[in-house]
Amino acid sequence: MQKKNCLETDIVLVDIIGFSKLEPIQQLEIIKYLTKTYINMINKMLDNSNMRLDDFIEGYIATGDGFFCILNHKMKGYGSVLGLNFSYLSSFVSRKYTYFQGVRVAVHTGEIYQFKDILGNINYIGDGLNDCARYLEIKNFSISTVMISENAYQYLKEFLTINEDFNTLFIKHGFKHSNMHEFKDKHSKVKRGCLIWLRDSGIMNLPIKEEE
Repeated sequence: MQKKNCLETDIVLVDIIGFSKLEPIQQLEIIKYLTKTYINMINKMLDNSNMRLDDFIEGYIATGDGFFCILNHKMKGYGSVLGLNFSYLSSFVSRKYTYFQGVRVAVHTGEIYQFKDILGNINYIGDGLNDCARYLEIKNFSISTVMISENAYQYLKEFLTINEDFNTLFIKHGFKHSNMHEFKDKHSKVKRGCLIWLRDSGIMNLPIKEEE
């Protein structure tokens, strides 16, 4: 039986490399520009898909060095695609700001709990968030790749099977993935996941939702 307020969904974590070492004015500048750039990307994706925002994204959680993006549970499997989009777009940001070193992106499919905080705002907690963060700990992480958990990889495969146009697009862009890595996180828990990337990167739209 599903636990109350519990969602199993894709979680995307974007972590700004070297953020704490930047000057406060640089931190503010890069956060504002990244936020604007990512929101513009998501709005264009929504316009092209006939989707509303809440069909796609449940919410965001700010972290010290970036943010979590929590997808609607019906979009399981697409989180890895969104992670690739975030990674790709960040390469353009680094051309504008020379001090910006890029982002690291991790994706996990796990459980979260939704609740209202003391101010009445929707917020999230749960092992899914913590587990997603652990996938940024892997040592051989390249910023041109996205690290996804084994669970997220299984849902990505299902998504590509259901959405054949995306599978064709992935092949066209030269989708690659590493072997499954197994490592222990800082709590000595064993994690499994793989790195994914595209040989020819680009923004990938959402699946087109049929008119209701």
